[in-house]
Amino acid sequence: MPAPVWIRTPDELAALARQLAGLDAIALDTEADSLHHYPERLCLVQVADAHARVWLVDPLALPDLEALRPLCADPATLKVLHSAENDLGHLKRRFGFTFARISDTMLAARFLGVRELGLDALLARYLGVKPIPSQQKADWARRPLTPAQEAYAVEDVLHLIALNERLVAELRAVGRDAWLLEECEALAAQPVVERGVDENGYRRLRGASRLDPRRLAALRALYEQREAWARAERRPPFKVLSPDTLVALASVLPCTRTGLAGVPGLTPRLVERYGEGILGAVARGLAAPLVADPHAGRRQRPVVPVVVQQRAEALRRWRVGAAERTGLDPGVLLPQRLIDALAAAPPAALEALQGVPGFRRWRTDTLGPEILAVLGAGPRLA
Repeated sequence: MPAPVWIRTPDELAALARQLAGLDAIALDTEADSLHHYPERLCLVQVADAHARVWLVDPLALPDLEALRPLCADPATLKVLHSAENDLGHLKRRFGFTFARISDTMLAARFLGVRELGLDALLARYLGVKPIPSQQKADWARRPLTPAQEAYAVEDVLHLIALNERLVAELRAVGRDAWLLEECEALAAQPVVERGVDENGYRRLRGASRLDPRRLAALRALYEQREAWARAERRPPFKVLSPDTLVALASVLPCTRTGLAGVPGLTPRLVERYGEGILGAVARGLAAPLVADPHAGRRQRPVVPVVVQQRAEALRRWRVGAAERTGLDPGVLLPQRLIDALAAAPPAALEALQGVPGFRRWRTDTLGPEILAVLGAGPRLA
């Protein structure tokens, strides 16, 4: 395995950008620290070229990654990633990058009907590369990285370009390379969704639905207090207090430190550290306005007309056979969200299929006539 070159200064990053400019392809990956810090940080960007040279860019040591912006947006250089959505999301959200001409090896494998989509499995299957121990749970914010982490970071990009070439060649042989191109163009253009604080997250904790309105108010206060501690300590909320412990506290409503004893998951160390804050949050919850019953006033699901249900069922039945013929996973062939959209407003012509959000041209060209036939055979709304 080649020794990677670390990039830790603006001058080193600028030199790397000049070195990569104009290449036919680069491999790209990222590592974040969501299991260890909160909010998560982008901790590492791995880059490789087709000659097995690997660079490890350290965002924690750099003021920004601006020098890489032109490369990511350059359509002349192919950016190869595996399971690209998260990697693109980090770079779009944090640095405002835009992307042109990407290839996602996981998407490519999906279009070949491969079931084991992990990078290790694909490298073993197509290139005979033996997997190395996973470091996905490691703390990528710690410096220096361990030798195992560094080796894992290198492995994630070292073979990506060669893997992509093999996958694209197989797709081209079965006439599906244009499918990958279209999906990757859509993925590159996909806008990033900002991650805000989930104010109603406390309602989704396991056991919250069994609490009465007063205890729900206490749970909300405890949830907000945990969020404040997590941000102050830069630790994931579940590492501060577990969801089960929050719900148990809201169920018991302790008013004294003695009342904290015996609450599941609340060790003496946690009582010492957070006890007063927990009691304060419970008190705020008891004094706060009642939380409405989560079931009261809940909007009822819209009633789906029978004919729409029949169309959806007809599409699902058709999808089973089409998946067997093509060797594709049914969810790749026609996701449920597209089935719902088609059943609710069935297009009458091939071009109208393109007006359905997410219904790519490859589906129209390959499956469009069959889909229209299925929809046309069923009942229509008046």
